[in-house]
Amino acid sequence: MISVLPPSSRRLWRAARSALVAALAWAAAGGSVAAASLTVLMGDDMAASSEFVQQLRADQEPGGRFELVRVSPGAAQPEAAAAPDTERAANAGVRTRGLRPSAADTPLTMAVGPAAARAAVERPGQEPLVLAMLSRLEYETLKASSPALRRGDRRVGVLLRDPAMADQLALVNAVLPQKHRVGVVATPESEPLVRELQRAAQGANPAWDLRVEYAPDARSIASALRQVVPQSDALMVLPDLIGDNQAATLSVLRAAATAGLPVFGASEGLVRSGGLAAAVSTPSQLAQQARQLGQKVASAGTGSGNSNNAPLVEAATPATVRVNATVARGLGLRLPEERELTDRLAAPR
Repeated sequence: MISVLPPSSRRLWRAARSALVAALAWAAAGGSVAAASLTVLMGDDMAASSEFVQQLRADQEPGGRFELVRVSPGAAQPEAAAAPDTERAANAGVRTRGLRPSAADTPLTMAVGPAAARAAVERPGQEPLVLAMLSRLEYETLKASSPALRRGDRRVGVLLRDPAMADQLALVNAVLPQKHRVGVVATPESEPLVRELQRAAQGANPAWDLRVEYAPDARSIASALRQVVPQSDALMVLPDLIGDNQAATLSVLRAAATAGLPVFGASEGLVRSGGLAAAVSTPSQLAQQARQLGQKVASAGTGSGNSNNAPLVEAATPATVRVNATVARGLGLRLPEERELTDRLAAPR
């Protein structure tokens, strides 16, 4: 016997089915709103920035609009210009054209690097904006010098390229579980990083014994190290003027090697140069995280007129741990495999 639903019941069934289909589509999309239109501002040709943009392009949804706009050095506003033939070949499928999206698009702008970030925040408009591939200090400088970043009528996300200090301390703990004295030589400009590190150290269980000495110039590093090294079980190199300077980083590594101390940081370059371990994220991994942050920003409520609509700032998720096995042997340490250390950092704490 075939039962025929009355018209009112059929309408209810169709409505329920439509709701179910929509819910499944929402879940498949990760429960977020993906921007159909992505404009990427690129302010440099560094390999890391190029890898970041290539991953963004590879992950673009079918049918979505992807625009690559190059920011001229020193330009107050981004300028879209026709790409040369070599760039067209490298960026197949990307149209470099005007910045104004069509009304049918759901636009999102993503700025890659500090130059592009500055151009993006100064550009008028209210479309959601993600600033990526910035160090903490570059972001703090931008925030202090660009009132437009605090105007409140645009939803802004910021993805820092380095892991949070809490994650870096978690790596030290995973490698040296019985040690809790960490020494740092910092510059006066590093104060935002030092404050974050101090909060992470105090919030850990047990708390870290953190010793920080400041080196106002390159000649002061040796003196600061003489104060820090005897009171430390490990040294940490911050992503600041010391961590970004090869000669300064080598000074820290040499002092640590002489004292038999391991050095931790947030770059593969540090590990290759003689550091023990680092928690890092590759540009491709950062691009994937930036897309997720963009979805959060795009799906958030509008912040028009809300002066408290502060940027949503995320540190890089440490996707990989790198270890210098030669340094570990020299220090007499038997460390877990890199994959195991990576899993430990990813575990909830």
